[in-house]
Amino acid sequence: GFGMTDYQKKLEEKKQKLIRMAKYGVLVLTVLATVRGIVINARQSFFTSSTVDGRELPIYCVETKEPEIALTFDAAWGNEDTARILEILKKHQVHVTFFMTGGWVESYPDDGDAQREYTFLADGHDLGNHSENHKNMSQLSDEEKKQELMTVHEKVRTLTGYEMFLFRPPYGDYDNAVVKTAKECGYYTIQWDVDSLDWKDYGVDSILKTVTEHKHLGNGSIILCHNGAKYTADALDTLITTLQEKGYTFVPLSELIYRDQYHMNHEGRQIKN
Repeated sequence: GFGMTDYQKKLEEKKQKLIRMAKYGVLVLTVLATVRGIVINARQSFFTSSTVDGRELPIYCVETKEPEIALTFDAAWGNEDTARILEILKKHQVHVTFFMTGGWVESYPDDGDAQREYTFLADGHDLGNHSENHKNMSQLSDEEKKQELMTVHEKVRTLTGYEMFLFRPPYGDYDNAVVKTAKECGYYTIQWDVDSLDWKDYGVDSILKTVTEHKHLGNGSIILCHNGAKYTADALDTLITTLQEKGYTFVPLSELIYRDQYHMNHEGRQIKN
């Protein structure tokens, strides 16, 4: 038969080259799409993650450029000073977070003619879940954990219509299952990085010194206090003014923490992605 002319050979070579380039292009696009899918999936799982080195961490503090801090009160027993604490907070226009047990909610439902939980909400404070019976959560089954959370959740919702989403484990006791179960129940687990040690009843000066000179005190700090501790109400006025003089602004936890697109570092600091 007849052989290809030089012109036809060149056309055939170009054709084969284009075919190879097209195949290569499809391969590259496929690889890029796969890699992009992996990255997107990784980002989505990373966007809201409380896992660090295989451990589920609660929020101990928050990374923020602003000098904002959160004052929190655990309400598990005692009520003598709660009204006074609320008055001091109102005087300074400071909003805080109250973590309440189910027993406390039932024992102290009234503040004059109004339910105390309504007073908290009306004054701009957060209501937080401190479990029903103040047990060590890590020692309970997952079903018992849910009951401890949701029993008090329903009590507060019935009283106020408010859906709580902040949880502080009693005694600060948690493990991976506690944080995961709380998350399944719609809760962020909250710890603290500044403990006032007011529960030790060392006195007003001790509370002030412990908090205002604490090595961890800084932007995004979460301070632990107790409404039923002996000297907390006595120290509160000076504590607020001293921290304000240091340049800090008080915000409730609902305004301090990130709700999504965050990760944690090894110290339990919540960081916005």
